[in-house]
Amino acid sequence: MFPEIPNYHALAMLLLTVIALYLFRREDIRLESSCLAVLLLVAIGFEVFPYLQPDGTRLESIDFFYGFGHEALVAVCALMIAGQGLVRTGALEPVGRMLGRLWRASPQLSLLVTLLVAAILSAFMNNTPIVVLLIPILISVSVRNNTSPSGMLMPMGFATLVGGMSTTVGTSTNLLVVAVAAEQGMRKLGLFDFAIPASVAGVVAIIYLWLIAPRMLPQRDSILESAAPRLFTAHLTLEEKGFAVGKTLADLIEHTNGNLKAERIQRLGSQSSDIRIMPMPDVILQAGDRIRVSDTAENLKDYEKSLGAKLFVGKQQVDAEHPLVAEDQQLAEVVVVPGSPLAGSTLKNVRFIDQYQLVAVALHREGKEIDLYKKLGSVSMHVGDILLVQGAREKIAEMKKKGDLLVLDATMDLPHTNKAPIALGIMALVIGLAAIGWLPIAISALLGVMILLVTRCLDWADAGRALSTQVILIVVASLALGEALMKTGGADYLAQLFLFFTKGLPPPVILSALMLLLAILTNIVSNNAAAVIGTPIAISVASQLGLPAEPFVVAVLFGANFSYATPMAYKTNLLVMNAGGYHFADFMRIGIPLALAMWLTLSIFIPFYYDII
Repeated sequence: MFPEIPNYHALAMLLLTVIALYLFRREDIRLESSCLAVLLLVAIGFEVFPYLQPDGTRLESIDFFYGFGHEALVAVCALMIAGQGLVRTGALEPVGRMLGRLWRASPQLSLLVTLLVAAILSAFMNNTPIVVLLIPILISVSVRNNTSPSGMLMPMGFATLVGGMSTTVGTSTNLLVVAVAAEQGMRKLGLFDFAIPASVAGVVAIIYLWLIAPRMLPQRDSILESAAPRLFTAHLTLEEKGFAVGKTLADLIEHTNGNLKAERIQRLGSQSSDIRIMPMPDVILQAGDRIRVSDTAENLKDYEKSLGAKLFVGKQQVDAEHPLVAEDQQLAEVVVVPGSPLAGSTLKNVRFIDQYQLVAVALHREGKEIDLYKKLGSVSMHVGDILLVQGAREKIAEMKKKGDLLVLDATMDLPHTNKAPIALGIMALVIGLAAIGWLPIAISALLGVMILLVTRCLDWADAGRALSTQVILIVVASLALGEALMKTGGADYLAQLFLFFTKGLPPPVILSALMLLLAILTNIVSNNAAAVIGTPIAISVASQLGLPAEPFVVAVLFGANFSYATPMAYKTNLLVMNAGGYHFADFMRIGIPLALAMWLTLSIFIPFYYDII
């Protein structure tokens, strides 16, 4: 019999869930805006249209903001900050050094070791710093061997996702599933309670990523350096009868269609000494003034002709015998990583040139290339974007050491401080206290953050950069939606629908279908949203089948972690996508078989492990 239609509040929440999942996948709307809109719609809706629960009490709209103080969110934020401590102190440097030496000895064995190390580390910490650590190492290997890094980067990124699903602290998704299930009355899962089925599936995944995936991936090369314009710094010396004399700097900018960007103006003083003039728009220019400009060779020659000036590099005039040169200038590819000042901002807003003394000349995003010069500073940066920057060798080295952006080059200079052992010990303490059950992970992680701050492994600026407003708001909005679905009966209705369409199937097949449903959903929308909505449905399905909830909840947890088939399914996918020059189809080619292999493995193993045959 088809399930009875639920109440209007439940129907409204089901409709809002569909709208939310659609908004969460839209790239033209910021995820933070979508999450805040969903959260407000839930709260305002229950305020304007009150809902009486079965016990007669009113469901208070303010209760839907409880996600901001939720144990899972506290743990997620604290673990993100603790992971930043490992990055800032260089605590993972020994791992990078070891892998670097191993790659020189045996590439095939080294790939296997890299995959295993990535998976094991990701079981206990956020996988983003691990991916950030390993990307330059693997690119260095590819440069040294004159091969493409594409056969290594995607398998490494997927290995971190495989490892992350094996413990409760491996991903924010795991923490949310465990917390929501505990709120629904299920026993709270311990750190390693589902590690055995995760390890069995992980073995299958690692073998696939080691032996099969690299052979299926086409060679992809970064095209930034070959296609981007090279910038040169030169001086335009204004001639007596040229266009620019007597004009303002604003007139010159207008005359060059807004392209001229004067860095400084030098004027010969009364005692043959140069006077430096601020390049203000109303400055009136004189014959002999020297305007410093950094631009492409083509644009510089155009300025020379149209403004009535002579082009100099130093004291040497540029001509056929003395072409433009860029002394001590390097090109470098840098990746916008989570926590970077550029993430979600623009070059102009962060004053990129002033802060780093480098010029951005091109942007690579999801297989597309954007010439930044004519609209420098106007493009909002996304996590995973790769900027091609040009500047002095020492400035690029300073950027690499600072760690705000990930520099991709052929070297493996890893950050290291004398605080590294302290940070590593603190992370071990956080995991150890949670593993033996002395403290909940939220409290042990917060304790770890406090120790990191007291020991000056981190400062508050580092802690702030480690946090992600996207993660915070998607968790809060998902928890609000999940709570509304549970309290109004929407989750039970979805469970009834699911059971109606799987009627007559054995429980192991129903469990497998639930996991597959979550695997599909997590590659379309946020994995956190899929997990929070799927967990109460899993508990309701188990209840209506008269079976224990734990295997169904674990199936939801695993399914929500199968974020392999699309680059937007997980933020580290975007990092490796741009660093490796992958296309969208490459993720489907490698990710779908990986997800299917893990789904089939777990569909067979989970029923035996939890004895629901």
